[in-house]
Amino acid sequence: MRFLPEQIPRSERRAALLALLVAVVLVAGKFVAYGLTGSAAIFSDALETIVNVAAAAFAIYSLSVAHTPADHEHPYGHGKIEFFAAGFEGGMVLLAALLAAIKAGDAWIHGGLNQKNLPAAMAVLGGALLLNAITGVYLLRTGERSGSQTLKADGKHLLSDAVTSVFALLALLLVRFTGHPRIDPVMAVLAAAYIAGIGVALMREAAAGLMDRQDRSDQLLLQKILDSHVGPGGHEPHICSYHKLRHRHSGRYHWVDFHIMVPADWEVRRGHEVASAIEYEIEQALGEGNATAHIEPCKAAECECCRAFGGAYRQHG
Repeated sequence: MRFLPEQIPRSERRAALLALLVAVVLVAGKFVAYGLTGSAAIFSDALETIVNVAAAAFAIYSLSVAHTPADHEHPYGHGKIEFFAAGFEGGMVLLAALLAAIKAGDAWIHGGLNQKNLPAAMAVLGGALLLNAITGVYLLRTGERSGSQTLKADGKHLLSDAVTSVFALLALLLVRFTGHPRIDPVMAVLAAAYIAGIGVALMREAAAGLMDRQDRSDQLLLQKILDSHVGPGGHEPHICSYHKLRHRHSGRYHWVDFHIMVPADWEVRRGHEVASAIEYEIEQALGEGNATAHIEPCKAAECECCRAFGGAYRQHG
């Protein structure tokens, strides 16, 4: 794995390389099965696996860019390339679905299914299904541990590829036991529809990340942390209130900013210490990222926190 960019963590490099190698092997196997049978359902399955090859290659590039440190032109880092990678993969999946549907239409009109080699083709598809499922689960878990949108998208795609192999395998079984070859293009259309749904889902998720859609789970976590410090009954360090909480993802990286209200008679140093402590707590909770607090003097006339800690800090701090 030395030829892969060194900035990619070892676990992610291993996963990205495995995805590429598995995709190449599966493309070869599925086109062998297609050559044996001429099945439109297998053709649909093989097309999605071609997308896997392109997506896996692009994943290596996007992981390399995502781990490039922030610079003058990209002060928020390069993490959003992972959303772009997921969108690219979604677009390729949609294209594969379209081509699969066209092939299914042609098979419905002209036929061409060779039923003599169905057992050998089914054996190939069974092996492909198992390999796809195992690799997909591995990529998905690696992506979840590392926060990599690229690996999670690739893992989901491999699992969807396993499902399309199920469609193809089921088509061959039904044809073998019923003797009706037109079952094959019908299953191919169903597979194409499923593939298209995966592509749309990947593109929607990528668009949400690129447009900084608020993450509901992050929102709840951030509110829980900040709420725990509000008022004299909260945890130290104490704040009067907070507002203007905003957060976004740049790939796996989290960027958070918020305003905190503190007693108006606190010294600047004290306010900075409180802000820094809460920023650190948020960064530890979210993982990779940055939190920034803006400090404001509390203007509430009946603030319990001001009464409890305002003058007391000036006298004893």
